[in-house]
Amino acid sequence: MTQIVHDDGAGQFWLQEDGYQASLHYRKECKNVVIFRTHVPAEIGGRGLAGKLTEAALQWARAEGLQVNPQCSYVDSWMKRHAEYADLLASG
Repeated sequence: MTQIVHDDGAGQFWLQEDGYQASLHYRKECKNVVIFRTHVPAEIGGRGLAGKLTEAALQWARAEGLQVNPQCSYVDSWMKRHAEYADLLASG
């Protein structure tokens, strides 16, 4: 199982797979978290890693009582496909 690391100081979640690093980047704004980028190198693409990073970030946001502003198109579409996280969407 791939270990996901949360680096709160850097505002990112990341994981290592086959020597490559995939990441999700965010910034906190009051009670919101803006997720603005996911990156998965092509060499490890197609394995669902961006989804795993997204889910980890959303679980963290829920635990922290934060609302999510998905500015990253991947995270936005992922959240639309996973209704169980709809309550986290920031209004406006």
